[in-house]
Amino acid sequence: MAIDPRELRQCLGHFATGVTVITCRGDDGLPHGATVNAFTAVSLDPPLVLVSLDRRSKVCSLVESRPFTVNVLEAAQKDLAMHFAGKPNQDVVWDADSDCGAPRLGGALAHISCTPWQHYDGGDHVLYLGEVQEFRIYDGAPLLFHTGKFHHLGGDHDPLLWDDSADGPGGMSWFSAASTS
Repeated sequence: MAIDPRELRQCLGHFATGVTVITCRGDDGLPHGATVNAFTAVSLDPPLVLVSLDRRSKVCSLVESRPFTVNVLEAAQKDLAMHFAGKPNQDVVWDADSDCGAPRLGGALAHISCTPWQHYDGGDHVLYLGEVQEFRIYDGAPLLFHTGKFHHLGGDHDPLLWDDSADGPGGMSWFSAASTS
């Protein structure tokens, strides 16, 4: 069966994600960035995260050899996401660089600054593992992406608190198909 890339993209878009902007410095010393929703935690020991970058993006070639920051966008930063998605629309506010030298966006919900760890072929994308050197967390709600549109958590959502006191690895409860309880 041949896979239609547009239909696959539509299907994959049903997985709701957060929105990030990956930032690093270019050869010119200026900060560069790209909006990315393919980001995930990989390991706590060592501390690793993964970002998937389109091979055609300028940032893709830069991240391989220099520190970068994963900027987790706040619900009100839709315009900033569009700015780094190729539709420049504003003057960007930058925070001070991280200790490892990676630029950070102002107003983000979280900053995760990394040094390159490894990279892998991902077809039309490159998968980059970054070793977390520093992170910061701020108050706010995340900007979300689902079915090709930006969303945010409404004030009427009822968050479920995660109990990380369980016995499983990383504090998570693990169940097998053979479990009876």
